[in-house]
Amino acid sequence: MALIDTEAALHEAHRDNHTHRDVNGGWLRPAVFGAMDGLVSNLALMTGVAGSSVSQHTMVLTGLAGLAAGAFSMAAGEYTSVASQRELVEAELDVERRELRKHPQDEEAELAALYEARGVDADLARQVARQLSRDPEQALEIHAREELGIDPSDLPSPLVAAVSSFGSFALGALFPVAPYLLGASALWPAVLLALFGLFACGAVVARVTARTWWYSGLRQLALGGAAAGVTYVLGSWFGTAVG
Repeated sequence: MALIDTEAALHEAHRDNHTHRDVNGGWLRPAVFGAMDGLVSNLALMTGVAGSSVSQHTMVLTGLAGLAAGAFSMAAGEYTSVASQRELVEAELDVERRELRKHPQDEEAELAALYEARGVDADLARQVARQLSRDPEQALEIHAREELGIDPSDLPSPLVAAVSSFGSFALGALFPVAPYLLGASALWPAVLLALFGLFACGAVVARVTARTWWYSGLRQLALGGAAAGVTYVLGSWFGTAVG
C-alpha cells in the first residue's frame, strides 16, 4: 500500500512539474527582436550622428525620431507579416476543410496511412483514424497538425505581434536617448546605458532559451557595440567629408 501511495505521489509531482513554455504565442519573437533592434539601431544612429560633432539638441531630435520611426515601422511590418502568414494558414485550412467534407473516406485513409507510417499497426491505425474522424472539427485539427504542422486553435495574432514589437522597440530605443533627455551633453553616458541594456536584454532572453545568461548577454553586447563603433567611425568620416 505504501509503495502504491509513493508511486502515485511521484506521478502527481511529475505531472505538476512537467510544463512547457509558450513557443507559439506570437509575442516572443517580435518582442525580443523589437527590443534588440531598438537598442542597436538607435544606438548606432545616434553614435553615427555624434561622430559628426552635432549639438545636444540635434542628438535628442535624432534619438526621438529614430525611436518613433523605428517603432511604427516595426509594428507595421510585424502586423503585415503575421497577418499574411495567418491568412495563408487559414486558406490552407479551408482547403483541408473542403476535402474533409467532399472526400471523408479518402481523408480518413490518409490519416490512417500517416499513423501506420509512424509505426502503428495497420488495424489500429484505421481504428484510430475512424474514431478521430467522427468529429469534423477534431479531424480538421488533426489533419492540420499532421499535414501542415500547425495548430488551428493557436495561430499567432497580428495585433499582439504589432503591439509587442512597437512597445519593445520603443523601450529599447529609449535607452541611448534617455541620458540626453536628462541633460547629458556627452555621448558616453548614452553608450554605457545602451550597452548595459543590450547585456540585460540578452540575459533576459536566455531565460527562454538554452543559453546561459552571461553568454547571451555578452553576445548581444558585442554585436551592439560593434554596430555602434562602426557607425561612429562612418559618421566621423561623413561629417568630415560633408562638413
